[in-house]
Amino acid sequence: MKLATVLTPMSAENLQLAAQCGVTDFVTRHYGPDPARLIAVKQEVEAYGLTLSVIEGYLPIEKIKTGTDHDGAELAELKELIRQMGNIGIPILCYNFMAGTDWVRTRLDVPERGGAKVTQFNLATVEQAVLLGHDGAGTHQATDDIDRSGLTHARLWDNLERLLNEIVPIAEQAGVLLSMHPDDPPLHELLGRPRIMNSVENFEKLLQLVPSPNNGICFCQGTFAEMGADIPAAIRRLGSHINYVHFRDVNGTAESFTETFHDNGKTDMAAAVRAYREVGFNGPIRPDHVPQLVGEDDGEPGYTMLGRLYAYGYMKGLFQATQQVDNP
Repeated sequence: MKLATVLTPMSAENLQLAAQCGVTDFVTRHYGPDPARLIAVKQEVEAYGLTLSVIEGYLPIEKIKTGTDHDGAELAELKELIRQMGNIGIPILCYNFMAGTDWVRTRLDVPERGGAKVTQFNLATVEQAVLLGHDGAGTHQATDDIDRSGLTHARLWDNLERLLNEIVPIAEQAGVLLSMHPDDPPLHELLGRPRIMNSVENFEKLLQLVPSPNNGICFCQGTFAEMGADIPAAIRRLGSHINYVHFRDVNGTAESFTETFHDNGKTDMAAAVRAYREVGFNGPIRPDHVPQLVGEDDGEPGYTMLGRLYAYGYMKGLFQATQQVDNP
């Protein structure tokens, strides 16, 4: 397994801190049609001994999800991105199929251990959260556009199948692994809009839509935990289709949950790492949302640096401990 990270901001100091903690792989966003910025980021992280392995976020896909990409502009840009990734040597593209919102939280300042701040979701107050803009990437599509699309669960599945038929062959040619991230929270619907990537069974359906080694999964542990899934069992069930991991944990259910320190949630994290080893996972695995620690009040909730440093060490310890168990 390759310890990976996002960095916000991607500063020289944070890059050096990540390298010093043993991080080997880097995750960045999509910067637009011109590949120059992406190439520059690749060169910058390589200067610190890191490998640019994953692109996720800011993808041209919002209209594709709702079936309103009528001129095909988003699809064309997404295809070109996959080709660019193949040419540049970036092997994994992480995407999601949440229509209208990205990940949603209703509180960003819930006290955790020692007064650290974590995020929380409560379905009862979700309207307030959206009005406050607490949706992570801030990528709300206009409500009337979504409503006009007449989106249903069946249409969302149709849109996904149509997309995969278009991009999986290109991903195969480019050597890029497509990695679907679960809906967060993994509800049947949110704000009256359908969601489909919300169960282990639906991820199996995703894989069956267009069977290919390049049609795979981003296993976000926190979201699968929100589903109520047995994490080690789900890892074994999805097996070799997992090619990228978001490592985090929560307490609660999809309707009401609170994020935690990596060692303070409901999941047996060591058992999860052992399950990754059993299925032969050797891809990038990164700490996902982390607590805000003292002195980080101005940072982006879930993405501050001190919590990441704690997570790096915890994850490295799990990797080493499970390796010792496997190979005494």
